[in-house]
Amino acid sequence: MERVPCPFTARATWAGELVAQSSSVFQVGRPGLPPFLLFPIGDVRLGAFHRDQAAHALFPVEGGEVWSTEAPGRMSSVATTEWQNRAVDAVDGHGVLQTFAHAPSPHEWLAGFATFDHRRVVVELVDPMGEADPRGVTVKRFPTWGDAAQLIDVLNVAPAGERRYTGIPRTSHHRPVVEGSQMLGQAVVAAGRHAPGRRAVSAHMVFVRAADAAEPLSFEVEPVSEGRSFTALRVDALQTGRRCATATLLLDVTAPDLIRHSIARPDVPGPYACESYDMSVTGRDIRVVDGAYRDDPGAPLGPPVLDAWVRFSEVPEDPCLHAGLLAQFTGHMSIAAAMRPHQDVGQHQAHRTISTAINAISLSLHADVHADQWMLYHHVSTFAGDGMTRSECRVHDEEGRLLASFSVDAMVRAFEQRAAPPDDRRAL
Repeated sequence: MERVPCPFTARATWAGELVAQSSSVFQVGRPGLPPFLLFPIGDVRLGAFHRDQAAHALFPVEGGEVWSTEAPGRMSSVATTEWQNRAVDAVDGHGVLQTFAHAPSPHEWLAGFATFDHRRVVVELVDPMGEADPRGVTVKRFPTWGDAAQLIDVLNVAPAGERRYTGIPRTSHHRPVVEGSQMLGQAVVAAGRHAPGRRAVSAHMVFVRAADAAEPLSFEVEPVSEGRSFTALRVDALQTGRRCATATLLLDVTAPDLIRHSIARPDVPGPYACESYDMSVTGRDIRVVDGAYRDDPGAPLGPPVLDAWVRFSEVPEDPCLHAGLLAQFTGHMSIAAAMRPHQDVGQHQAHRTISTAINAISLSLHADVHADQWMLYHHVSTFAGDGMTRSECRVHDEEGRLLASFSVDAMVRAFEQRAAPPDDRRAL
């Protein structure tokens, strides 16, 4: 296990009641398993709990104690002795807290700390987004995928030979599959590294095979044309020698305006007038207009439109990374926009009872991007049928300037009949 300081204030609530809050927590990572947080025991309201010998017998803790809190419900019939990793369907407070007055070698660092079962206790990170303005503070449910700085590290592909770049892997215990738009963002960065001084103005990527987030991706750049103004490239995303996606990109030195116009920004409320949405990345703020992004298939119906404000707290002064971050979010909401007018269909069913995936993204970049400032993603699904969806989308900055246009082709279809249900961690 690896223990690192958590840079955020963490809090835990049970049944709406705050039971812990601390700015001195540690995150503990375990290979292949969800991480957990360690709270100093002094920052936990132990008076909200009671020592539970029966729970301790079920989840034995060497050098520690197991605590419970009163709540209606039942214990899961499929509980195992591996606490926090069991198949939890319980809603009670039986054995939701562990404390370590002392701990045996080699885990002495557990002494003086407590940890919650974050599947049942709501554990959150308070993310200030680097702002003094309290409106900029967001809350992320733990465990998160990671931080925006780690997402930037993933996008920041490094040279690995002639016309080859490598991206570091970062997996998720929730779903260890690489998002297609992540590969698009990495391809944009790789192209910018290959042709410095030129801006990506067009990128089209087709996704042909799922990629494992736990394994490195390599990006092979093949020049198609390299002129005085424009550079055309083909970029293949490869994993273990197999092509996962292929892209064509156009880069330009750009030129002074001869003519200029652009479509107006949608007339929607500004970011701080919109509901914050948690997509498990600290350092990234997402505000959804009218709270319209829902994964609940029973959510109210609406038009096939979704608007979301997005920004990152800190981004290096590297135009390629800013453009890559814009590209990385293009695959996040278009399928949800397509589902919005349809009864009993929602994102929560994806990879469980409905097969969904992004098949292709076509992106045009119209301006320099500043991903640490608010960007409005306007998604409009123009077609759904034959198991496919099509969305036409735009990105504007807060002043209304058009930053980018993109389209998304995706599949939404029923799973074929199988003897066993699909593995929602890996299924498309």
